[in-house]
Amino acid sequence: MPDRSRKKCVEIRGVSKSFGQYQALKTVSFDIYDNEFMTLLGPSGCGKTTLLRMLAGFATPSEGEILIHGKDIKTLPPHRRRVNTVFQSYALFPHMTLAQNIAFGLENLGWEKDRRQARVARMLEMVHMEHFAHRKPSELSGGQRQRIALARALAPEPEVLLLDEPLSALDLKLRQAMRDELQQLQRQAGITFIFVTHDQQEALDMSDRICVLGQGEVQQIGSPAAIYEEPANRFVADFIGDTNFLDVAVLDVTGDKARARTAFGTEIDAAQQGCRSGQPAVLSIRPEHIGLGVEARGGIVEGRVVARKYLGTYSQYVIDIDGTTIAASRWLENGQRPDMAVGDLVRVGIDLAKARILGS
Repeated sequence: MPDRSRKKCVEIRGVSKSFGQYQALKTVSFDIYDNEFMTLLGPSGCGKTTLLRMLAGFATPSEGEILIHGKDIKTLPPHRRRVNTVFQSYALFPHMTLAQNIAFGLENLGWEKDRRQARVARMLEMVHMEHFAHRKPSELSGGQRQRIALARALAPEPEVLLLDEPLSALDLKLRQAMRDELQQLQRQAGITFIFVTHDQQEALDMSDRICVLGQGEVQQIGSPAAIYEEPANRFVADFIGDTNFLDVAVLDVTGDKARARTAFGTEIDAAQQGCRSGQPAVLSIRPEHIGLGVEARGGIVEGRVVARKYLGTYSQYVIDIDGTTIAASRWLENGQRPDMAVGDLVRVGIDLAKARILGS
């Protein structure tokens, strides 16, 4: 449900986009609030980049409206929108110093020299690059170039900053460090960030809310915890993190709860979404919510370990239960070693408080 207590920054109303016979976006509607870090998350071809391009002014909706602070921007050219974009390639001018790169947009906007210089200094300080003002982009690391691209985009004080997969070109450790920097920068700047990625970990780590897009439609919008723990449908459960899907037959639906029979013959009660009595569905349960051995609770059955991976802080197991395989994770504490081997028979329990029955 929309939060009526917060001020809307971006309103996307019934927006669709077609390219010939192909419909990239199908009547999408949602709001983004002031000072929010919103992530558009989805696989390739889901429509997230198309939506970003329409926000930036590089594409026009086939139908619908896009408003920023109540003003319809659909027909405004990019340079007349207070919207800036940070691209994956950074797009820094190689012949300019870092200070000149940051000042470039301010000069085009007609900022006076003193004001421009003060803003450049502030931006360099904000991204911790104040001692690099006279260097060229070729003298920087990938992470440093990313910081300057952010500083340049933030310098003109946009209402919205769009980020088009800006971390994908960085190595893993640098990408993780830049996540923290982006969050801090967004809080300092006090503006709305709209971040596009297909990386679920980036989305879960940085976002205030996540908009999951699939097949040109909004599948779910919510906090990272809500998206992960309470997926609205099978698409979201499958795309966000790892999960097990177990076929079940729905016996009864009461409000947001359902009773179902598993393929193992056990009956379970769990939260439901989109279920109908007498219809097939799936039980979605994350590997970390499956208990093994003495940790097994609720809906207990017996299975055999068919695979095991030791990953330092935890182990992953694949368990066969009467021809159905499920994945389970077990955290290892205080130097604990895995205590189950391939071939072992184990008790398997599902944490039904964390499970969801999803309609087909």
